[in-house]
Amino acid sequence: MSRSATHLPRLDCPCCVDAARPPAFRRREVIRASLAAIACTAVVRPALAQSGPPRVLRIQRADAPENSFEGTYWENGRYLRPALEQLDWVLRDLPTAEVTPMDPRLFDVLHAVAQQMDSSETYQVISGYRAPERNAALAKRLARASTVSLHMSGMAADVRLPDRDSYGMARQAAEMQMGGVGLYRHDGFVHLDCGQPRRW
Repeated sequence: MSRSATHLPRLDCPCCVDAARPPAFRRREVIRASLAAIACTAVVRPALAQSGPPRVLRIQRADAPENSFEGTYWENGRYLRPALEQLDWVLRDLPTAEVTPMDPRLFDVLHAVAQQMDSSETYQVISGYRAPERNAALAKRLARASTVSLHMSGMAADVRLPDRDSYGMARQAAEMQMGGVGLYRHDGFVHLDCGQPRRW
């Protein structure tokens, strides 16, 4: 697997845009978001059983398909560390080549959604982890952009399944109540995260 930096797709996730709050509230927003990220592990929501068949993922970067993973990441009641490390690399921030440990629950969300959609296609990842400095640059470039995002915590990914409609995928994921779901139908992708269940 090549570890050379490549250009990130131009589709930055609009879920980090907050039109309702003026810039004066952004500091308060950062504090609230930080507390929410800490508390999200306590949110009661449906979860995958800790037993069962192996969990498999097939993912690749939309604009850098050589950055891909296909295989088992969970088996016999535990996550497989080598697989998680590979997934962390695939979902890294491409422009900065910065890697962060992704929250394994995000992979459970992706796995469960693909199963419910009865899809064996490879996820195309538009955006995974986003480095803080790049998120800050995005916030400066877009007047309404939020200064916080679950992408920065390794808890979110913007994805599409080539054989499934983005609307149907977002609807199915929202019904599962495993995390946040954002539909960006015009751009053809869905934001999925393992934070508190919500939809937009």
